[in-house]
Amino acid sequence: MAHDRRPWHGVIVATSLPLRRDLSVDYGAYGESVAWLAEQGVHGVAPNGSLGEYQTLTDEERDRVVRTAVAHAPEGFTVMPGVGAYGAMEAKRHAQVARDAGCQAVMCLPPNGHRAGDGAVLEHFAMVASAGLPVTAYNNPVDTKVDLRPELLAKLHAEGLIAGVKEFSGDVRRCYALRELAPGLDLVAGTDDTLLEVALAGARGWVAGYAQVFPRACLALYEAALAGDLDTALPLYRRLHPVLRWDSRTEFVQAVKLGQDMTGRTGGPCRPPRQPLAPEAEAVVRAATRALIEAGVR
Repeated sequence: MAHDRRPWHGVIVATSLPLRRDLSVDYGAYGESVAWLAEQGVHGVAPNGSLGEYQTLTDEERDRVVRTAVAHAPEGFTVMPGVGAYGAMEAKRHAQVARDAGCQAVMCLPPNGHRAGDGAVLEHFAMVASAGLPVTAYNNPVDTKVDLRPELLAKLHAEGLIAGVKEFSGDVRRCYALRELAPGLDLVAGTDDTLLEVALAGARGWVAGYAQVFPRACLALYEAALAGDLDTALPLYRRLHPVLRWDSRTEFVQAVKLGQDMTGRTGGPCRPPRQPLAPEAEAVVRAATRALIEAGVR
């Protein structure tokens, strides 16, 4: 790993959280998963994001997830927890816990319990940044009520509040606007099924979901895409896309966990209100995942 790599650069896996049948957190399995991902060559993990079901966790559970990730991360391996919360004071607290646990950066959603205006968004990120760690903004207007438009992201960057943005809008046009408005703001791909397009537009990282199911293939895709090696990247992207597209769907947590179960990892159930995949959806995910497994994709 290059020593000049910033913590949010490279393939950072948005980790799912293994739950037991009684829906308690299996911290042992989670720690083992973090260590295994490091062995596969990815660059880090992002615990307590949407894939980690952070909304359903208590503060104590979230804190322990972060400490578990740090305890199983080798030197140079990023732990960039999500600090999303309804209130800025809560988000700041999560950022302070991450700092004290030894994390290198945090990932932060805007206020998402209501349609916050730009002033509220700026104050929110200012409070999180005051914890002292670099902040990667997480723009997910699909699932939240707040859209971090390129102009707003440029202002957040100009104020020194964010160092990067995980772009989950799926709108690749924004990547070019961001480069023009805030050339120093690092673009991080946020949706698995736009990775190639965002990489070609100048991404420096990928917060990836399916990289915990097929880490080596996703790493190869990322490296080829960043190098502009389309002869390698495009066929691999097409091959992986039947699973990658599930990262942008409502059932992405269930789909990724099913993929983990099918590849011999620990996926397991989700906490409510997430329910098991509907039979039709499960059949599609199983078929797409099985085809990759049978083809020897890892």
